[in-house]
Amino acid sequence: MNETLLPTGAELRLKNPNRESAVVCVNGGQGAEVEGTWSATLEWLVGRLAPRFPSLAFGEVRYRVKSWRRLDRCEADARAAIRATGAARTLLVGFSMGGAVAVRAADEPGVEAVVGLAPWLPDRLDLGNLRGKRLAVFHGQLDRWLPGIPGVSPAHSRAGYERALAGGANGRYELLDGALHGVALRAPWGSPLPLPRAGRWADLVADELDRFAEAA
Repeated sequence: MNETLLPTGAELRLKNPNRESAVVCVNGGQGAEVEGTWSATLEWLVGRLAPRFPSLAFGEVRYRVKSWRRLDRCEADARAAIRATGAARTLLVGFSMGGAVAVRAADEPGVEAVVGLAPWLPDRLDLGNLRGKRLAVFHGQLDRWLPGIPGVSPAHSRAGYERALAGGANGRYELLDGALHGVALRAPWGSPLPLPRAGRWADLVADELDRFAEAA
Protein backbone atom coordinates (compact mmCIF):
# COMPACT_ATOMS: atom_id res chain seq x y z
CA MET A 1 0.00 0.00 0.00
CA ASN A 2 1.31 3.45 -0.94
CA GLU A 3 0.98 6.31 1.56
CA THR A 4 1.35 9.90 0.36
CA LEU A 5 1.42 13.24 2.17
CA LEU A 6 -0.89 15.54 0.22
CA PRO A 7 -0.14 19.24 -0.43
CA THR A 8 -2.80 20.19 2.13
CA GLY A 9 -1.07 18.18 4.87
CA ALA A 10 -3.63 15.38 4.77
CA GLU A 11 -2.64 11.80 3.93
CA LEU A 12 -3.69 9.44 1.15
CA ARG A 13 -3.09 5.70 1.09
CA LEU A 14 -3.57 3.84 -2.16
CA LYS A 15 -4.19 0.26 -3.17
CA ASN A 16 -3.93 -0.73 -6.84
CA PRO A 17 -2.19 2.56 -7.75
CA ASN A 18 -1.57 3.93 -11.25
CA ARG A 19 -4.98 3.05 -12.69
CA GLU A 20 -7.09 5.07 -15.11
CA SER A 21 -10.10 4.85 -12.76
CA ALA A 22 -10.04 5.50 -9.02
CA VAL A 23 -12.30 5.17 -5.99
CA VAL A 24 -11.52 7.87 -3.43
CA CYS A 25 -12.98 7.33 0.06
CA VAL A 26 -13.57 10.12 2.58
CA ASN A 27 -14.30 9.70 6.27
CA GLY A 28 -16.88 11.05 8.68
CA GLY A 29 -16.27 13.61 11.41
CA GLN A 30 -17.63 15.27 14.51
CA GLY A 31 -18.23 18.67 16.05
CA ALA A 32 -14.97 18.81 18.01
CA GLU A 33 -11.93 19.78 15.98
CA VAL A 34 -9.76 16.68 16.38
CA GLU A 35 -6.90 15.25 14.37
CA GLY A 36 -7.92 13.10 11.43
CA THR A 37 -7.85 9.31 11.67
CA TRP A 38 -8.20 6.43 9.25
CA SER A 39 -11.79 5.20 9.05
CA ALA A 40 -12.42 1.62 10.18
CA THR A 41 -15.51 1.50 7.94
CA LEU A 42 -13.63 2.58 4.81
CA GLU A 43 -10.55 0.52 5.63
CA TRP A 44 -12.64 -2.64 5.97
CA LEU A 45 -14.49 -1.96 2.72
CA VAL A 46 -11.33 -1.19 0.77
CA GLY A 47 -9.65 -4.31 2.13
CA ARG A 48 -12.57 -6.39 0.95
CA LEU A 49 -13.21 -4.69 -2.40
CA ALA A 50 -9.79 -3.74 -3.76
CA PRO A 51 -8.85 -7.38 -4.57
CA ARG A 52 -12.19 -7.82 -6.37
CA PHE A 53 -11.58 -4.78 -8.58
CA PRO A 54 -7.90 -4.83 -9.61
CA SER A 55 -8.61 -2.39 -12.46
CA LEU A 56 -9.57 0.31 -9.94
CA ALA A 57 -7.27 2.31 -7.67
CA PHE A 58 -8.60 2.69 -4.11
CA GLY A 59 -7.64 5.70 -2.04
CA GLU A 60 -8.45 6.45 1.59
CA VAL A 61 -8.11 10.01 2.90
CA ARG A 62 -6.96 10.95 6.37
CA TYR A 63 -8.08 14.53 6.96
CA ARG A 64 -5.92 17.04 8.77
CA VAL A 65 -8.89 17.75 11.07
CA LYS A 66 -12.06 15.65 10.98
CA SER A 67 -14.76 18.10 11.97
CA TRP A 68 -17.82 19.50 10.24
CA ARG A 69 -16.70 22.85 11.67
CA ARG A 70 -13.78 22.59 9.26
CA LEU A 71 -15.68 21.23 6.27
CA ASP A 72 -13.76 23.52 3.90
CA ARG A 73 -10.48 21.93 4.98
CA CYS A 74 -11.89 18.42 4.63
CA GLU A 75 -13.11 19.32 1.15
CA ALA A 76 -9.65 20.63 0.23
CA ASP A 77 -8.11 17.37 1.47
CA ALA A 78 -10.54 15.37 -0.69
CA ARG A 79 -9.79 17.46 -3.76
CA ALA A 80 -6.06 17.03 -3.23
CA ALA A 81 -6.54 13.26 -2.97
CA ILE A 82 -8.56 13.09 -6.19
CA ARG A 83 -5.78 14.90 -8.04
CA ALA A 84 -3.05 12.82 -6.42
CA THR A 85 -4.41 9.53 -7.78
CA GLY A 86 -3.67 10.71 -11.32
CA ALA A 87 -6.77 8.87 -12.52
CA ALA A 88 -8.86 10.16 -15.42
CA ARG A 89 -12.10 8.93 -13.82
CA THR A 90 -13.17 9.00 -10.16
CA LEU A 91 -15.95 7.62 -8.01
CA LEU A 92 -16.20 9.16 -4.54
CA VAL A 93 -17.30 7.16 -1.49
CA GLY A 94 -18.31 9.30 1.48
CA PHE A 95 -19.11 7.87 4.91
CA SER A 96 -21.26 9.99 7.26
CA MET A 97 -19.84 13.56 7.12
CA GLY A 98 -17.81 12.30 4.17
CA GLY A 99 -21.06 12.36 2.20
CA ALA A 100 -21.09 16.16 2.38
CA VAL A 101 -17.36 16.29 1.63
CA ALA A 102 -17.81 14.08 -1.44
CA VAL A 103 -20.69 16.20 -2.75
CA ARG A 104 -18.68 19.39 -2.36
CA ALA A 105 -15.73 17.85 -4.22
CA ALA A 106 -17.85 16.24 -6.94
CA ASP A 107 -17.14 19.04 -9.42
CA GLU A 108 -13.50 17.98 -9.68
CA PRO A 109 -12.64 16.98 -13.28
CA GLY A 110 -13.32 13.29 -13.90
CA VAL A 111 -15.66 12.71 -10.95
CA GLU A 112 -18.58 10.69 -12.29
CA ALA A 113 -20.44 9.42 -9.24
CA VAL A 114 -20.82 9.62 -5.47
CA VAL A 115 -21.67 6.74 -3.16
CA GLY A 116 -22.93 7.86 0.25
CA LEU A 117 -22.73 5.49 3.21
CA ALA A 118 -25.12 6.83 5.87
CA PRO A 119 -24.26 10.25 4.45
CA TRP A 120 -24.72 13.58 6.21
CA LEU A 121 -26.43 15.82 3.62
CA PRO A 122 -27.63 18.89 5.52
CA ASP A 123 -30.30 21.18 4.06
CA ARG A 124 -27.76 23.97 3.62
CA LEU A 125 -25.50 21.75 1.47
CA ASP A 126 -25.51 22.80 -2.19
CA LEU A 127 -26.13 19.66 -4.25
CA GLY A 128 -25.60 21.34 -7.61
CA ASN A 129 -22.33 19.46 -8.15
CA LEU A 130 -24.37 16.26 -8.58
CA ARG A 131 -26.38 17.51 -11.54
CA GLY A 132 -26.08 14.94 -14.33
CA LYS A 133 -24.12 12.56 -12.07
CA ARG A 134 -24.99 9.42 -10.14
CA LEU A 135 -25.69 9.43 -6.41
CA ALA A 136 -26.14 6.07 -4.67
CA VAL A 137 -27.09 6.23 -0.99
CA PHE A 138 -27.00 3.24 1.36
CA HIS A 139 -28.14 3.64 4.95
CA GLY A 140 -28.58 1.39 7.96
CA GLN A 141 -32.21 1.13 9.06
CA LEU A 142 -31.23 1.30 12.74
CA ASP A 143 -28.99 4.34 12.35
CA ARG A 144 -29.82 7.38 14.49
CA TRP A 145 -28.05 9.93 16.66
CA LEU A 146 -27.97 9.15 20.36
CA PRO A 147 -26.23 11.07 23.16
CA GLY A 148 -22.54 10.21 22.92
CA ILE A 149 -23.09 7.95 19.91
CA PRO A 150 -22.69 9.38 16.39
CA GLY A 151 -25.36 8.68 13.85
CA VAL A 152 -27.39 10.05 10.95
CA SER A 153 -31.11 9.44 10.55
CA PRO A 154 -32.11 7.58 7.38
CA ALA A 155 -34.85 10.19 6.94
CA HIS A 156 -32.10 12.82 6.75
CA SER A 157 -30.18 11.10 3.96
CA ARG A 158 -33.40 10.29 2.12
CA ALA A 159 -34.33 13.98 2.10
CA GLY A 160 -30.91 14.87 0.72
CA TYR A 161 -31.16 12.16 -1.91
CA GLU A 162 -34.59 13.36 -3.07
CA ARG A 163 -33.28 16.92 -3.22
CA ALA A 164 -30.36 15.75 -5.39
CA LEU A 165 -32.73 13.97 -7.79
CA ALA A 166 -34.86 17.10 -8.05
CA GLY A 167 -31.69 18.97 -8.98
CA GLY A 168 -30.83 16.68 -11.86
CA ALA A 169 -28.91 13.78 -10.30
CA ASN A 170 -29.79 10.11 -10.87
CA GLY A 171 -29.16 7.06 -8.74
CA ARG A 172 -30.55 4.76 -6.08
CA TYR A 173 -31.39 4.72 -2.38
CA GLU A 174 -31.48 1.59 -0.25
CA LEU A 175 -32.04 0.91 3.44
CA LEU A 176 -30.18 -2.01 5.03
CA ASP A 177 -32.32 -3.96 7.47
CA GLY A 178 -30.60 -4.48 10.80
CA ALA A 179 -27.63 -2.24 9.95
CA LEU A 180 -26.23 0.53 12.16
CA HIS A 181 -24.39 3.75 11.30
CA GLY A 182 -21.08 2.25 10.26
CA VAL A 183 -19.76 -0.82 8.52
CA ALA A 184 -16.92 -1.52 10.99
CA LEU A 185 -15.35 -0.33 14.24
CA ARG A 186 -11.69 -0.19 15.23
CA ALA A 187 -10.83 -3.17 17.46
CA PRO A 188 -8.52 -2.67 20.47
CA TRP A 189 -5.76 -4.46 18.56
CA GLY A 190 -6.07 -1.99 15.66
CA SER A 191 -7.87 -3.93 12.94
CA PRO A 192 -11.32 -2.97 11.63
CA LEU A 193 -14.01 -5.20 13.12
CA PRO A 194 -17.11 -5.62 10.91
CA LEU A 195 -20.50 -4.72 12.31
CA PRO A 196 -23.79 -6.51 11.55
CA ARG A 197 -24.68 -6.47 7.84
CA ALA A 198 -21.16 -5.46 6.82
CA GLY A 199 -21.22 -7.97 3.98
CA ARG A 200 -24.41 -6.42 2.62
CA TRP A 201 -22.82 -2.94 2.69
CA ALA A 202 -19.89 -4.34 0.72
CA ASP A 203 -22.15 -6.00 -1.85
CA LEU A 204 -24.07 -2.78 -2.46
CA VAL A 205 -20.90 -0.76 -2.93
CA ALA A 206 -19.57 -3.50 -5.23
CA ASP A 207 -22.69 -3.09 -7.39
CA GLU A 208 -21.79 0.57 -7.89
CA LEU A 209 -18.14 -0.27 -8.58
CA ASP A 210 -19.23 -2.78 -11.23
CA ARG A 211 -21.29 -0.07 -12.88
CA PHE A 212 -18.42 2.43 -12.67
CA ALA A 213 -15.82 -0.01 -14.03
CA GLU A 214 -18.02 -1.13 -16.91
CA ALA A 215 -18.57 2.49 -17.99
CA ALA A 216 -14.85 3.04 -18.61
